Amino acid sequence: MVNAMENAYILCISIAHTKGKKGEILMRKLLATSLIAALALSVVGCSQSGGSQPSSSGGGAAGGTPSIGVAIYKFDDTFMTGVRNAISKAAEGKAQVDIVDSQNAQPTQNDKVDLFINKKVSALAINPVDRTAAGVIIDKAKQANIPVVFFNREPMPEDMTKWDKVYYVGAKAEESGTISGQLLVDYWKANPDADKNKDGVLQYVMLKGEPGHQDAELRTKFSVKAIEDAGIKVEKVAEDTAMWDRVKGQEKMAAFLAASGDKIEAVLANNDDMALGAIEALKASGYFTNGKYMPVVGVDATAPALKELEAGTLLGTVLNDANNQGKATLEIAAVLAKGEVPSKDNTGFEIVDGKYVWVPYKKITKENMDEAK
Repeated sequence: MVNAMENAYILCISIAHTKGKKGEILMRKLLATSLIAALALSVVGCSQSGGSQPSSSGGGAAGGTPSIGVAIYKFDDTFMTGVRNAISKAAEGKAQVDIVDSQNAQPTQNDKVDLFINKKVSALAINPVDRTAAGVIIDKAKQANIPVVFFNREPMPEDMTKWDKVYYVGAKAEESGTISGQLLVDYWKANPDADKNKDGVLQYVMLKGEPGHQDAELRTKFSVKAIEDAGIKVEKVAEDTAMWDRVKGQEKMAAFLAASGDKIEAVLANNDDMALGAIEALKASGYFTNGKYMPVVGVDATAPALKELEAGTLLGTVLNDANNQGKATLEIAAVLAKGEVPSKDNTGFEIVDGKYVWVPYKKITKENMDEAK
């Protein structure tokens, strides 16, 4: 830096001697420019020396607040929107959350997890796209020593035992299936006209969620089992997957109606979005007017479903508690982020078998819909 200043000064003198008055003016400008450059270099030199400047650790937000990377299987799922809103609300004053959309693609979610790990987040909260892929995420988290909480989609039991810093928050799918079936049992017994063909058999159609998903499989199985356990004979008229989606639910129900018409006596749907789609198809076929009715049951007790419940087009639903699922997920992740072991004392939720938080379901009808609200 000194040599550069000296050379500039010599050049300035030379210009002044050879150019007269104009040279003197040019000399002053050049010297001023050199001084500014020298000062800039000195600032850079100071900032790079001694290692005394603060650096970003990437392990949390400012002030020691833990950072939690949250991946949702897809943002446009109505129920999961409720869960992520609950996570955001529960995080206020406790943690900084970065919530991302996996776009219903496991490779995309794996990339998001890699980014969180590279950012050195304090904990992970993952709603897996594919529950069977949880083991890969656990391996990544374990190698980086970042605790992980899965929620709403339960990993395989063997994956849950891979590491002591793996937890799960959700609800028991078989319970929601049982309650779904009970809703139809209550209606069937209270309304003799529900048996339209008077054969003593409940003819139903089933709208399933994602194939292989534990909620879809167990809700399907246990809803039918609950009806049979109540002493009612059943006949499956049709069954198809609508992938938890409202539009697909409407399309499948329209196809069921076109193929089977008045033979159908009830609709069971694995979630509210598919149930709402079924209701749209039924409306298009003249149902819910002039005394023409079809009982439709869903699961989740979402806000749009409660509107249909109030209107009388949805028979009933099952409260899948998005608020407490989101809150429990955040509480456990925040405790793990601080290096502590989750317990009821520090999370407010019962930890079963040292790894699980089960949020109970509840039967919702028009009579008690305020509880769901």
